[in-house]
Amino acid sequence: MDLHKPPREGTQPRVDPRESPAGPPVRRQPVAPVAAVMPEASESPEGCLAVPIRIPVRIVVLVLVVPVRMLWDALVVTGRFLNDTLFRPLGRALLWLGRAVFVLPFVGLWRYVAVPLGQALAWLGKVLVVVPLVGLHRYVLTPVGRAIAWAGRGAGAGLGWVYAHLLTPVGHAVTWVLRGIGAVLAAIGSGVYAAVAWLGRYLVVLPAVLVYTWVLTPVGHALLWCGKGLMWLVSTAVNGLGVALYWIARILFVLPALALWRWFLAPVGRVLAVVGREVLDALGHAWRIAGHVSLAVGRFLGTLLRWIFVEPVRWVYRSVLTPVGHVVRDHVLRPAAEAARSAGRATRQALATARETVRQARADVRRMLFGEPRRPAPVARREPSGREARTLGGSTTALTKD
Repeated sequence: MDLHKPPREGTQPRVDPRESPAGPPVRRQPVAPVAAVMPEASESPEGCLAVPIRIPVRIVVLVLVVPVRMLWDALVVTGRFLNDTLFRPLGRALLWLGRAVFVLPFVGLWRYVAVPLGQALAWLGKVLVVVPLVGLHRYVLTPVGRAIAWAGRGAGAGLGWVYAHLLTPVGHAVTWVLRGIGAVLAAIGSGVYAAVAWLGRYLVVLPAVLVYTWVLTPVGHALLWCGKGLMWLVSTAVNGLGVALYWIARILFVLPALALWRWFLAPVGRVLAVVGREVLDALGHAWRIAGHVSLAVGRFLGTLLRWIFVEPVRWVYRSVLTPVGHVVRDHVLRPAAEAARSAGRATRQALATARETVRQARADVRRMLFGEPRRPAPVARREPSGREARTLGGSTTALTKD
């Protein structure tokens, strides 16, 4: 129920000055009437069967759907838990194992066996096949081909001379003789064709035209008229038979089927449609309500599990294990670590001393066996060495030294 009554149309709403202490009053838009805001009723009003069917169907469906939804949510939670704790680590382990067992050996085989072997085979193929073939082509086939081409050019020049000075005159003479023979045969053929055409026209064409004009055409017209009459009779009989069959089928099949559909199947279908729609709506509402119920049950079980297991374990960890761990760390582990570091330093010092002793002993033995190493003889240089070297701007040079 709306407690704020909308103003009437055409009137300004009353503004309380206490709502806007500073600045000019804000002009509010007139609120539309409730009838305009509220959605209109459904265009297709519900029948008398929807209301009494809805509540029982929703109750029954809710009772049937709640266990299914809770089981579904439990399976979803179990699946997510197994995926996070079992399947994903197992998949990663299998992926790493597959890579270590299959991928890395093949990569190593390709990189350290196949590639060097391929390079060696390529080098052998180049040395044993390519280089000999290139040499054969360059030093054998190319000279032979050039020699064959030179010989071919010589033979072609000879054949050209034979064609120009011998074959061409003979061909021209043969062509002139054949043209004369062809002209004679053409004249004979033209006379024979004219005679055969005259005889065919007067012996075959004219009799055939007369027979078609005065015999076949009247006979064809008579047969066509008879065929049209026969087709009219057949079409009339077929149309009458079709009309009779149409009315028989309409009376025996169509009208009973129409009555069955109109007075039985359509009402039953409407009832079933209402029931199905209500069942679907009930399933949707029941699924959503079962989701809320399952969520509440899951939260209750989670809270119960937290207060029974998690909170005691957290309290034990925070109140017992953490102080004990700090005591063990401060009074046991740190002194032990300090002692271990001191022992390590002493050990390193002892090892350094032992190495130095061994080095000196080895030098003494070498000196006793081979004597002192020969030192290089000093070389007289103009420049003093060591601390007596010349320094620019100083008084320690050889000339100014006291």
